Amino acid sequence: MALNANAVRVALTGAAYVAPAKTVMPTDSTSTWPAAAVDIGWISDDGITESNSAESSEIKGWQGGQTVRKVISSSEMTFSFTAIETSKTVLELYHKGAKVVTATGKHALAIKAPGPDRRAFGFDVIDGTTHIRIVIPDGEVTETGDITYKGDEAVSYELTVTAYPGADGTVAFKYSSDPAWGSTPAP
Repeated sequence: MALNANAVRVALTGAAYVAPAKTVMPTDSTSTWPAAAVDIGWISDDGITESNSAESSEIKGWQGGQTVRKVISSSEMTFSFTAIETSKTVLELYHKGAKVVTATGKHALAIKAPGPDRRAFGFDVIDGTTHIRIVIPDGEVTETGDITYKGDEAVSYELTVTAYPGADGTVAFKYSSDPAWGSTPAP
């Protein structure tokens, strides 16, 4: 296989978006996000981490006790990032089910016990002119990290979004303008 340094990608910049559940999201890497999709704002320099996990059960044969098959019993796709911009959107994502209330110029965050809060999510990953877009039609913030209030670092909000399967089992879509996605390395 020939090596191709031009196919090495670096996630130089990007963005994270959230929209109400069932929002019609883009189906390519360059369309404008719908008006309902809100840019989450600044993300820490750790970027966005995509994780795919699967658990499997081994089926062993009686003859010799060897593994003859593995059956996937569960799988999960998550995206984790740390928002470092404090905004109504971020606060309401972090404190699931919370609402920022504004009255006479004062703001209050009514935090309730967390409940279901499914939404659509999207991520843009950009390397120069190469663009990867990830769309999660049905997702939810399922984990949050601790908030630390310190004089030498940004107040940050660690968020993990779990992608849920649609009727056909699809949990996310990836689109790209990257020509390397369509190329086959020479033998």
